[in-house]
Amino acid sequence: MEVVDNLLEQWPDRELTIGAGDNAQAADTEVVVIATPWDGATQTAVSVEHHLRGKVVVSMANALTKLGREFQPLVPPRGSVAASVQAAVPHCKVAAALHHVPAKELGDLRHPIESDVLICSDHASAVEVTSEIVAKIPNMRPLNAGELAMATPIESFTAVLLQLNMHYKTRVAVKLTGIPDQAAPVGASAPAAAEPSSAKPAGGRKGNGSSGRSAPAEPAP
Repeated sequence: MEVVDNLLEQWPDRELTIGAGDNAQAADTEVVVIATPWDGATQTAVSVEHHLRGKVVVSMANALTKLGREFQPLVPPRGSVAASVQAAVPHCKVAAALHHVPAKELGDLRHPIESDVLICSDHASAVEVTSEIVAKIPNMRPLNAGELAMATPIESFTAVLLQLNMHYKTRVAVKLTGIPDQAAPVGASAPAAAEPSSAKPAGGRKGNGSSGRSAPAEPAP
């Protein structure tokens, strides 16, 4: 509740419609964003599994560790945090996204950050819904990065960005060249996996700077 009050105080002119809730309430929305620490993402999803059936679930967490002065990627059993969530809760539609967006800058509504957002999923509808959300954030461009298997290199690359942050004392973001802004619809070429019964789309957030720590839901005890 304190976090919500602080956000409403910080952005009084934004007319934000946000509220506090537990994991079950956070999952009882049209689109669910899992932005917990990486080692709690799967456990959190399983704890609210019955709320996730047929829904788009956005996974933002990066499995990383710091050894000395270096960040290094970890490889979860399924190859990525996003794939682990999909395997644990198979009746939802997981999309991996927002891993490379600096968390602090993402939360600063006064200064929009310019960044491309790589999105991958085994479900075309999950890519499409996630892309629509990302496209509404100023200066963010959603890009279809393929199937959920691509979450492995996407999550791992966050370690490189964090190293750059440390070396140059900045907050870097990813911006790719050679892709026209008016490209084909982002979800158009996504693979067509068997889709569970459809559900409605809706939210929470977080990204790189980060291994996905701020969230609409906290890891289940």
